Amino acid sequence: MNFLAHAYLSFENPELMVGNFIADFVKGNNYLDYPGPIQQGILLHREIDQFTDRHHQVRIGKRRLYAQYSHYAGVIIDMYFDHFLAANFYRFHTTNLKSFAANVYKTVGDYHQLPPQAERILYHMSRGNWLCSYAQIKGVEMALKGISGRTRFKSGMEKAGQTLRSDYRAFHLDFMIFFPSVVNFAKRQIADQ
Repeated sequence: MNFLAHAYLSFENPELMVGNFIADFVKGNNYLDYPGPIQQGILLHREIDQFTDRHHQVRIGKRRLYAQYSHYAGVIIDMYFDHFLAANFYRFHTTNLKSFAANVYKTVGDYHQLPPQAERILYHMSRGNWLCSYAQIKGVEMALKGISGRTRFKSGMEKAGQTLRSDYRAFHLDFMIFFPSVVNFAKRQIADQ
């Protein structure tokens, strides 16, 4: 899952949202440097990622991508799923995407201990309104092109927008089967904390 899905799976809890947002920038046991509720968000993010990677429907989608994109298939499927969540946000949330995204930018931006890399990402994300841009394939293409430019090896991710267009229905189906299960998983994880 990518930024939009992780924010959504915080279920309006500000501390969980901050932890979920910064998790990729907090390595190993460094999560212990944060207050308890932020730690919970970081750990929730990690559990969501593990659940996602093991999910049957996600693996099906990755297999369709693997021949062309190799180990970058997971990054691409995460972006595709943020696209489908953004494009269908009205099905999953009572708030519109624009308002939800503004709340994410403010909630995370108000936190005073963001890791420097998370702070930079948030600045560019809010300035370019990435979360709303994901609703359009063009926004996903721009994101994947940016990620591709930062990879150490040739990834081909800049071409993944065309792959999404050509196999749109199959990836959409993957998302629609998968997403309710990750929502239920995240709710259970939060309830168990």
